[in-house]
Amino acid sequence: MAAPLILALGGTRSGKSRFGLARTKELAGDGRAWFLATAMAGDPELDDRIRRHRAERPADWPTVDVGIDLASAVTATQPTEPILVDGLTLWLAMLLGDETPDIDPILEGPIAAAYEAIAARPGSAVVVSDEVGLGIVPMHANARAYRDLVGIAHQRLAAIADEAYLFVAGLPVTLKGRR
Repeated sequence: MAAPLILALGGTRSGKSRFGLARTKELAGDGRAWFLATAMAGDPELDDRIRRHRAERPADWPTVDVGIDLASAVTATQPTEPILVDGLTLWLAMLLGDETPDIDPILEGPIAAAYEAIAARPGSAVVVSDEVGLGIVPMHANARAYRDLVGIAHQRLAAIADEAYLFVAGLPVTLKGRR
């Protein structure tokens, strides 16, 4: 089991990524950690966001571009060194695609495989993800499927996590674990 496995949830600009980076640095100590990147460059705002996140990380941290296979990205890291996955929701959006799918095969396939890979590694893991389920029920079927996929994925990851936090206005609310 990843020791510890930490989940940081929150809305946009809530402080979750800053926490994830700080906690991963703490876990790495004088060593390095691995950054598992889920964002794919493609528009000026996202490109700038990616650039700023890269500048905040230590230069010696290897970056693995996750694509659609988070499990393979996790196993490509050095298993005793910490990993930081930021952010889970972008990866989930890639899995969902543009059509309205049945989310069960996604939950039981690539998500289950990713969580098994994270749990199997001896090194620590910090996963950062957007909480999307606090708003209204979306009118579009694909948006509802995405909201449901993210909510269930978060529940399953929180169940195996040692620590879980919800970030609001830059402040952590401890859901599970260390206080």
